Amino acid sequence: MSAPHRFAFALALAAVLAAPAAAETPPRPQFLPDGTVVVPSFRLPPSALASPEARAFMKARASLGTLPTQVQDPDAARARAALAAQLQPKVEQMLERYPVRVAETTLAGVPVREIVPAAGGEDAERVLVNLHGGAFTTCWESCSLLESAPVAVTGRFRVIAVNYRMAPEARHPAAVEDVAKVYRALLDRYPPTRIGIFGCSAGGNLTAQAAAWFARHQIPQPAAIGIFGAGGVRFGAGDSGYIAAYVDGSFPAPGPDGKPPFDITRGYFAGVAPGDPIAEPALHPELLAQFPPALIITGTRAMDLSPAVVTNNALLAAGRESTLVVGEGMGHCYLYSPELPEAQQAYALIARFFRRHLGG
Repeated sequence: MSAPHRFAFALALAAVLAAPAAAETPPRPQFLPDGTVVVPSFRLPPSALASPEARAFMKARASLGTLPTQVQDPDAARARAALAAQLQPKVEQMLERYPVRVAETTLAGVPVREIVPAAGGEDAERVLVNLHGGAFTTCWESCSLLESAPVAVTGRFRVIAVNYRMAPEARHPAAVEDVAKVYRALLDRYPPTRIGIFGCSAGGNLTAQAAAWFARHQIPQPAAIGIFGAGGVRFGAGDSGYIAAYVDGSFPAPGPDGKPPFDITRGYFAGVAPGDPIAEPALHPELLAQFPPALIITGTRAMDLSPAVVTNNALLAAGRESTLVVGEGMGHCYLYSPELPEAQQAYALIARFFRRHLGG
């Protein structure tokens, strides 16, 4: 090889050696003939679009390890007591930021809590009804306060939280029947245009069920409803049931048949046919056409994202007013974390939504 050729070869070799190594090709999803997607493992960092507080929360979660769960405990009473103890610090945190006065009473024979701002000044002409979360089997003690206190204080509302019947002692439609009883009792005091109903998780689903029940039984609809951490279809339905299981971890992924590995509702919907119009009203346009304006809140990492999106779209298709709020980087019922700016923003949106629709 001549000197000029050796020099040229040396330059080329040096250029190759100095070039950065080619990036490893990331794994790609595998698409199966039946439409199933085999998703490769990947790392999901905290969203750069989430608040600094939310990103800090995600970092702190690493120190918690696997989050404890009581839903598989065969003893319902023990599971309820364990969850109440687990959530007590969160309840104390919420009540410190949003102090309220709580009165235990009954309406139409149904146990309820009347929750008003501790500082007073609640609106005497309007009322909100809260339907607590807890998979139709638990969380009355904690979730009724976690959901009601920030809304009561932010909007100066009187909130009536309903202790509806749950599983394993009761079955669908026991909860919606209790809601209807309380609502009818409130109609003796308030016009429907001054009543709103909201709930998170099971309570959000129950809120949609209540609107469907009112439509079926010719009961005047409330002025507005809030469906938070849920939709008008069954738990775990849609893409988000799978995705959230691996990026949030609060709930296990459904199996290949689309069903959860165990029933977190303890049989509350036993015997209820898929697509039942009261249990899954988002699948029934004729019922949605009678719904009041709805505010739907979910998160990008929440298992309820798909049910929320489907319900919002179905309401719009039925010609009804629906507003969808999606918290970036947020998981299931992020409204339970009052330290997050995303939750504080949601409280303000909820108060504004009900103020506008309840005429004040």
